Amino acid sequence: MTGFTQDQLGWEPWLAPLTADELTDEHYEALVDKARAASPYFLLLARDPDVLHARTKTDVDIFYNADSGLPRAERELAATATSRRNGCVYCASVHARFAGHYSKRPDDVQRLLDEGVGAPQEGTWRAVVDASVALAATPDEFGPEHVAALRAAGLDDLAISDTIHAAAFFNWANRLMLSLGEPTQEAGQ
Repeated sequence: MTGFTQDQLGWEPWLAPLTADELTDEHYEALVDKARAASPYFLLLARDPDVLHARTKTDVDIFYNADSGLPRAERELAATATSRRNGCVYCASVHARFAGHYSKRPDDVQRLLDEGVGAPQEGTWRAVVDASVALAATPDEFGPEHVAALRAAGLDDLAISDTIHAAAFFNWANRLMLSLGEPTQEAGQ
């Protein structure tokens, strides 16, 4: 499976995840949301509950704490662009769906998936994609010109910080996911 998509995908770990029967109260606390126990990825990460808890709290703070700063759609766009650049088909599919949903711009998201990170985008989206991709390449690729472009697109300091956090988190998350398993086609697709 190699194509980028907004479809819901499965994910198969290369190491054995915990089973639902093995989960303790400590594991459920680490998952933060009990619904994550249905995910093979989170069941694998639950093998180290302290790390999983820290990882999940960071994820929740970056993506669900959007009352100010960067809107949720652009946070998801940063994760999508980073995942597309890094080749993480699974993460790109999840965050592309969120970016399309929150922005009401699924065609723009699909163009990013189909054509890559250089696909035409306008205004804020171009600046967010470019900054995210630069951070994913190497932190040295990100520079004052990216901050200037984000600022020119109307982002304030908090929104610029949110862009950096979303891209940086997914640069790490992609590498973790890519080293632990692979995406699969969901049944019925």
